[in-house]
Amino acid sequence: MMLRLATALSLCAGLAAAQEITIEQLDGLEDGITLRQAPIFEDVIEEVKAIRGTGAVLRGLDKLTGDVADVELQSGFSVRFATLRIDLAECRHPEDNIAGEAFAYLAIHDGEAATETFFEGWMVASSPALNAMDHARYDIWVLRCTTDAASTSDAPASE
Repeated sequence: MMLRLATALSLCAGLAAAQEITIEQLDGLEDGITLRQAPIFEDVIEEVKAIRGTGAVLRGLDKLTGDVADVELQSGFSVRFATLRIDLAECRHPEDNIAGEAFAYLAIHDGEAATETFFEGWMVASSPALNAMDHARYDIWVLRCTTDAASTSDAPASE
């Protein structure tokens, strides 16, 4: 009996020693300064003016057949890609970078009747996975915005 009690006490003492907690104090931070108040974050925020484009260039992929198609769409209009109807509300881009960082507000409907909205929201050209359309067969993403200047420069010159 005494041997069992001694064994139990030694096991309990061993577990208590294994659970030792060490608390250390971090040096180098002044009292009252948190990460949010740290001066390093003050210079990171930069305001970029976004302007509206006249439309957008979208790319569609049929994952089953591998077919890829680029579609130019004007703001306020719709286009069909396979069984999808894509509505473009607007496309915006930074004032100093027309070709990059475009983001478009799309509503995408599936099926011939297109009664239910399958996707609705902003898609960002530089990060398509940020707010991606999750469809079993099709992928749609934004390439860039179009502007009046881009539309007129692509037109053939009159003689």
